Amino acid sequence: MIRLAIIGLGKIARDQHLPAIAANPGFELAAIVSRSASMSNVPVFDTIDAMIAAGADVDAVAICTPPQVRGPIARASIDAGMAVMLEKPPAATLAEFEDLRRRAAQAGTVLFATWHSRHAAMVSAARDWIAANPVGDVTVRWREDVRKWHPGQQWLWQPGGLGVFDPGINALSILTAILPDPVWVEGAVLSRPENCQTPIAAALDLRSGATRISADFDFREQGDECWSITAHAAHGGRMVLDQGGARLAIDGGAPRSGAEAEYPGLYARFAELVANGVSDADPAPLRLVADAFMVARTERVEAFIE
Repeated sequence: MIRLAIIGLGKIARDQHLPAIAANPGFELAAIVSRSASMSNVPVFDTIDAMIAAGADVDAVAICTPPQVRGPIARASIDAGMAVMLEKPPAATLAEFEDLRRRAAQAGTVLFATWHSRHAAMVSAARDWIAANPVGDVTVRWREDVRKWHPGQQWLWQPGGLGVFDPGINALSILTAILPDPVWVEGAVLSRPENCQTPIAAALDLRSGATRISADFDFREQGDECWSITAHAAHGGRMVLDQGGARLAIDGGAPRSGAEAEYPGLYARFAELVANGVSDADPAPLRLVADAFMVARTERVEAFIE
């Protein structure tokens, strides 16, 4: 049994982590670290330092705070010998993430950077199709309403919050999992509201070997979300992976789908890593976001107020 503490009891922790922990017999919720939340029958601490000082019986932590403050929390957890699960994105910068990877390796502790969309039901089937069908081009459309999915989360618009790349990195995590060659950024246009410090929309040109990729990320979508990846094979076949990776259609055929698998999959993977004492901390999706900021042309758009 892995005794786990959740650090940061916000929307993602309540919507996804708590149900996944409750459904997995390999975990026990042992503590909460939050300045404002409370929970019956589970001790709550204001800070990670307070939890460590109290000698709480905790084997692992799931860090669900905004990315701007994850680094110090993860470092303290690693130094205390706890296994660490990081919500996405795993850190505010690539350098900070590399430092966490180095620290965990030196300390012999487990570090798990969670790319939850890679665990969507049909992602592995999409990877298998691409392996058998060399792809000429890929189109990504990842559009949603920030008011629906991130209500009141002002950290998104502050430095390190990533803006539209907070959901967009989910698409990048799938791309880097299903394409056989590394993905890199060739160009980007970022749309930044006048009163925000991060983009509300982004258009990316990417490449993976001979495969050209165009990606459209937008936080201003009205109506239903669009989380889709369409791949055209060199021989003319087409694959559409949509609903964030939950549904797959090949050559216009009837879509296949599977049960919700993302966060249950993350916790099953975390349990496996802890049991084997190994880490899983892929920087590729975060590197693509960092590279997009490096090469981007920025356009100012009208002020956004959530």
